Amino acid sequence: MTMTVLLGACALDLAIGDPRWLPHPVRWIGCLIDRLERPLLSTVGHRIVATSAGVAVTLVVPGLVFGFVWGLVQGAHQLHPQLGLMVEMVFSFLALAARDLQDHAKAVWHALVGGSLDEARRAVGRIVGRDTASLSESEIVRATVETVAESTSDGIVAPLFFLAVGGAPLAWTYKAVNTLDSMIGHPEPPFRHIGWASARLDDVMNWLPARVTGLLIAVAAGLRYRSLARLHQAWVVLSRDGGHHPSPNSGRPEAAMAGALLVQLGGANVYDGIVKARPMIGTAVRPLTPELIPEALSLMWIASALAAGLACLVLW
Repeated sequence: MTMTVLLGACALDLAIGDPRWLPHPVRWIGCLIDRLERPLLSTVGHRIVATSAGVAVTLVVPGLVFGFVWGLVQGAHQLHPQLGLMVEMVFSFLALAARDLQDHAKAVWHALVGGSLDEARRAVGRIVGRDTASLSESEIVRATVETVAESTSDGIVAPLFFLAVGGAPLAWTYKAVNTLDSMIGHPEPPFRHIGWASARLDDVMNWLPARVTGLLIAVAAGLRYRSLARLHQAWVVLSRDGGHHPSPNSGRPEAAMAGALLVQLGGANVYDGIVKARPMIGTAVRPLTPELIPEALSLMWIASALAAGLACLVLW
């Protein structure tokens, strides 16, 4: 991985995001996991077997993805060095999700400011796992802001971190683990044992990026609002509430975002008809209104630029 490849990947993500005409590797990984899900579920009656099968899948899928990407990049380099750089740049660009995150969040915002609550519910349903059919405007805003904060970490900062450390193969290893966690890493039956390993590995790989993202969002708040007080507020909420989230990582960027925007996140969410209460994060100085969405996106972009700068510094 070179600095030129990294910056080129960032530029491609900024320019075209995730075009629907381009088959995305995450979908291929998802298809692979989907094929493995049925034999995995057949083991749920035996805890040790289910856990062992989950561990095996957690090792095999990321390993296959690493080998596939590494082989393509190295093969392209053997044909021509410039071709190798181009292939790595494409895979690096596909590992980033800043533009795609903005497009989805802006679709929610446009629906809200256009007065179409039903369309806003459908739009936010494309980026969150909770039930959205009966969400109020403030709950839609909360869901969107929380997703922007969390996705700044696992869709932008974490891939940039792994790109800087190990190039496209390692970044896609991370994406494979992240996809495994989202598909089978659930604590509820029937995934409790088969998804345990993928959930724990995802926690480990996100540990440092999530905390770096919290710090970057706090710095972004100071730059966005030209206020050391806003940076300090983001830091205070990050330090105070970052560990309140059920996830050991997701709460860090969410807390920093809550402090930066002077809002309160968290609370009750509904998943498949079941209400799950989460601790409150932040202080409700401002109400949850639609204008918070573009503000959250601006913080995301500043934090992403800072993360890209740090990644270039690591490469340099």
